[in-house]
Amino acid sequence: MSVLKMGVIGVGHMGQYHANIISNIPSIDFVGISDANAVRLGEISGKYDIKSFTDTKKLLKKVDAVVIAVPTNLHYKVASEALNAGVHVLLEKPITRTVKYAQKLIDLASQKNLIFQVGHVERFNGAIQQLKHVIERPYFLEARRLAPRTPRVKDVGVVLDLMIHDIDIVIGFLGYDIQSIDAVGSTVYSNSEDVATAHLLYGNGCIVDISASRVTTNKIRTLSISQEDAYIFLDYNTQDINIHRQVSSEYALTKKEIRYSIESAVERVFIHNVNPLQQEVMHFVDCIVSGATPLVSGINDIKTLTIAKKIIEKINNNAKDDDVEIT
Repeated sequence: MSVLKMGVIGVGHMGQYHANIISNIPSIDFVGISDANAVRLGEISGKYDIKSFTDTKKLLKKVDAVVIAVPTNLHYKVASEALNAGVHVLLEKPITRTVKYAQKLIDLASQKNLIFQVGHVERFNGAIQQLKHVIERPYFLEARRLAPRTPRVKDVGVVLDLMIHDIDIVIGFLGYDIQSIDAVGSTVYSNSEDVATAHLLYGNGCIVDISASRVTTNKIRTLSISQEDAYIFLDYNTQDINIHRQVSSEYALTKKEIRYSIESAVERVFIHNVNPLQQEVMHFVDCIVSGATPLVSGINDIKTLTIAKKIIEKINNNAKDDDVEIT
């Protein structure tokens, strides 16, 4: 396979970014795009001078691979159609809304001997790749992913919309030995949770707190890690990683007071500036063309979704508990 023929199904918020990336990769023959919204389809088609298809099945007959960025409730339907057509699939996160249908897609891809990759773009973030070399036996992680209100996601809550990024990152660092999960959340403008906080306890004693919101005026995306002799802080917005290391501390006793002083050294980690979405697409292409092993297996995607669903279950159960009158 010399030149990979690729298309994009769904050119909304994420789909438009994929179209932009694919249109700038010389090794890809960008065949066309498909979307249920004819106006949006014409807009993106004209912008990239690319053929549009109102019938997804016609596009599938002309490509080797597709990026699927449709609403989550359509993930299984569209992805299974593509896999059954013998087309490799890069499916935007979350894989599906249920573990059952996620497993069906993974099994189908395996049966068809096709690459099936889930679009967790943060896996390809340069800062996250650097942190893998820095983290060593952490005892506390805190992730915050807060964003302003947006009408673009209506079919899932903030856990599957935003928090799943940080669940995936935490699992990448710490694995799956989670002993307990608790979570709370609340609705603000949708029918699902718009604000949520999850508390995870690992078997080695590490505590993880993850907060997500899609109703916060300011955009905040941070990750802090506490481990022996170091406090690591990542700001996704600036791509800065600062490592605080304690040098010395002492108490000074005077007649009037006790003073505590601490000296620390701050290291700033250089991050190679790369486009994570481009890296994600190129990894997908490489797996198809050269037979490279996917960065994360489908089984791991199932585990990530399973944890996300447990968090949602805890939120719903705690919401019911709140209705109990205390006398």
